[in-house]
Amino acid sequence: MVVAVVGAWVLLAAFVLAAWTRVATVRAWRVAALLLTLGFSLLHQLMFSTLADDAFITFRYALNVADGYGPVFNPGDRVEGYVNFLWMLLIALPRAMFGGDVEAFAAVLGVLATLGCVLLAYFTANRVAALALPEGARPRPALGVAAAVLTAGAGGLAVYGPSGMETPLFVLLVLAVCHALAARRPVVAGVLVACAVMTSPDGLIVAVAAGGALAIAAVRGRHSWWVPGGYALGALVFLVPWTAWRVTYYHHLLPNSLVARFGGPLGPQLSAGWRYLSGFSLVHQGFLLIGLVAVVALTVRRTLAGPAESGARSPIWLMFVLVLGLTAGVVVQGGDSAPSWRLLAVVPPLLAVASVATYGVLTTSAAMKPSPRPRFWTAGTRLLPTAAFGLTGIAVLVSILSPDMLRRVGDLRTEGAQLGEVGSWLGGHLPPGSVVSASATGVLAYRAGPQLQVVDVLGRTDEHIARDVANDYEYVVNARRPTLAVTTGTGYDQRQSCAMDPRYSGKYEAATFRRAGTPYWITVYTRTEQTKTLTSDLDTDPRFIYVACPR
Repeated sequence: MVVAVVGAWVLLAAFVLAAWTRVATVRAWRVAALLLTLGFSLLHQLMFSTLADDAFITFRYALNVADGYGPVFNPGDRVEGYVNFLWMLLIALPRAMFGGDVEAFAAVLGVLATLGCVLLAYFTANRVAALALPEGARPRPALGVAAAVLTAGAGGLAVYGPSGMETPLFVLLVLAVCHALAARRPVVAGVLVACAVMTSPDGLIVAVAAGGALAIAAVRGRHSWWVPGGYALGALVFLVPWTAWRVTYYHHLLPNSLVARFGGPLGPQLSAGWRYLSGFSLVHQGFLLIGLVAVVALTVRRTLAGPAESGARSPIWLMFVLVLGLTAGVVVQGGDSAPSWRLLAVVPPLLAVASVATYGVLTTSAAMKPSPRPRFWTAGTRLLPTAAFGLTGIAVLVSILSPDMLRRVGDLRTEGAQLGEVGSWLGGHLPPGSVVSASATGVLAYRAGPQLQVVDVLGRTDEHIARDVANDYEYVVNARRPTLAVTTGTGYDQRQSCAMDPRYSGKYEAATFRRAGTPYWITVYTRTEQTKTLTSDLDTDPRFIYVACPR
């Protein structure tokens, strides 16, 4: 698949660069370029093709919604352990309507949303650049091809396309908000920003930034106050009833998983956030560079901007503000442990669209002014597509070579498959209603099924641990009283391990099982008074062979 992705990039670059004049003037050639770009994006996503463990938390909620238990992780226990309400409902629909597979639909929907991001990057860059055109001037739609190519090459977006997570939908909605504002559709932008908030808490940053931009423009007299009013109306008509339902159903304003994420001291959290941002910046230098160049160019030419160019600058500056706001939010929350900088996946597409739109706006203004010498950077040259393909090629190499991307995603694929086997093993052999404690509750809990109560020791799906005492193992052991505990979050062990976690000692015993046909082992802790029965039941599965610890 790596060879296919590199080959697709070479083919796309050769086609667009060789035919750039036709791409710029003939619609059929642009359609061909976009189709090749979509094919490149699809291959880039399939190179990773891994369902994320955290996605299975949402899958379990969606499964319970479709099966009539409601939006809960454990039937009967109302805890809001997700932050992606809209995504959860969307992936629950096929199962609720005709018994479809939640996993497959989520993966397909994520891939389609990523392809939608590529197309929307094309249309948004063109829409913004067209605002700077004088009346009667011909648009330059080839500009959008460069934005689409850059978006298709964004590694973080490609990783999470088929991941089953809400990330591609959130990026799509953010780009859609920018497009709606550039198209002077504030009510539509409000509806879209409401969808973004219901997809990710980071949508609140988008909502505030976009609303603030419209309010500032109204203060300056660029449009009436009906514009920010319509935007607010479009957003609140969905957000108010949704929030009222959440507070009524879960009895809290903030989701449990969000509270658990911000539960630590601020100092270490900020330190972790800076490390997260540093790693992202190191491998996304190309996107950051074109964004910096665009900001400098806009700032330098600020006093020379005419009325049309000033109108085009507003959505560009909004995109840069969104980049800063979303990045700051990620730093404050300390990043996360997922690969490929999931929380910053929206940044490269925003930088790509804003930078290409800046090029379009500034070169349009330059072309309107006579000059004795031709400018090599203006419209008609191949500077823009050459730069876009150069940066995309670097992004592809980063996807392949960075240890935090392809290699780590492959490791997570293996770990997820192993935890899924453990979950199906426990779900098939533990008595219904058994309580299982675990630190990796995604795929393990989903495969175990709703007949088991799964306690997340990190608090994402447990009210007390998230909101009262973080990592409260005394509560887990004495209040939740799990029948069995799984302490591994990374799959099987390489050897038999009879060591007892001191947090479970006294009331639990270590039971080790060898995965048949492999050199791998799994250690579980069974409640002391139930050890004999549980090990006997679990040993009936031919995949897992019980081996007693030496005395």
